[in-house]
Amino acid sequence: MNDIIASQPFAAPPHLLSNNNRRSPPRSFPNNAMSGRKRKVEGEEEMSASPSSSPSMAPRTISQAPIPRHTKRMRTNLHGRPLDLPRLLETLSPQDLRNLVRSICDRHPEIGAEVVSTAPKPTVASTLEVLSNYHKALDKSFPYGNDSRSEYAYNRVRQPLLELVDAIKDFTPHFLPPNETQIPNMFTYLDGATEAVHSIPEFSHYQHNRHKQEMYEEMAKAWMLVIRDIARQGGGIRLLQLDGWDRTLLRHNEKSGGRFQEVLNELRAHVGWMAGNAGCSQGEESIRDQLRNGTFGP
Repeated sequence: MNDIIASQPFAAPPHLLSNNNRRSPPRSFPNNAMSGRKRKVEGEEEMSASPSSSPSMAPRTISQAPIPRHTKRMRTNLHGRPLDLPRLLETLSPQDLRNLVRSICDRHPEIGAEVVSTAPKPTVASTLEVLSNYHKALDKSFPYGNDSRSEYAYNRVRQPLLELVDAIKDFTPHFLPPNETQIPNMFTYLDGATEAVHSIPEFSHYQHNRHKQEMYEEMAKAWMLVIRDIARQGGGIRLLQLDGWDRTLLRHNEKSGGRFQEVLNELRAHVGWMAGNAGCSQGEESIRDQLRNGTFGP
């Protein structure tokens, strides 16, 4: 009986057979998870290990770029505001600046007095340049295509003409003694200012020419004052002879139609003779001869 049972294959119960047939193949993820967990723990242990435990491993240092010491920091409180005084003055034109200073001095006379006392002294060159600018404005004001001597032309140029005349009247006393002490500065200014008077146009109506006639009288008085002051000092007449200012005065007398005759008489009285005749015109030579002979003038 036992031999028969042993020779027959073992047959499992039906419920076990059905379970074995439905059972899915074994999964391997528990082993993988365990191995992954093991690697993770080992990695954390390596990272948590102190540098002193591994003498062969040097600690890593992160290099940083040096910060410049003189770097200008950006403003954090930037907002709109007016310009400071130095920057504001840089934006003004010369004419705007002059108008501004004049307006402030008119409202505050004490500031005007301080400006006059502290401002640089005007030079002869800068003053004559101002007169030249006034003369250019006068020339530009003439109408095109009309008679430059007519009453219409006079009405067009009257304002710049008066500005030129007033400028000469205001600048002339500055270069006269005792305010001016340098003889070359006196004569250089008088020469340029007299040329400016020569350039004043003449008009058909005699009343429109009164400005030019008055300026000739003013300049003749200025020349007379300078010559008398030099004669009083006694040492400037030779400079007058050597620098050729005698020839300059003769030329102005000719261009003005003899309006500096009294000035030449004053010069003859103090000098007695003039410089040589080299380079002089025939008219100047005849005047020089009259000066030497004592027959010049009335």
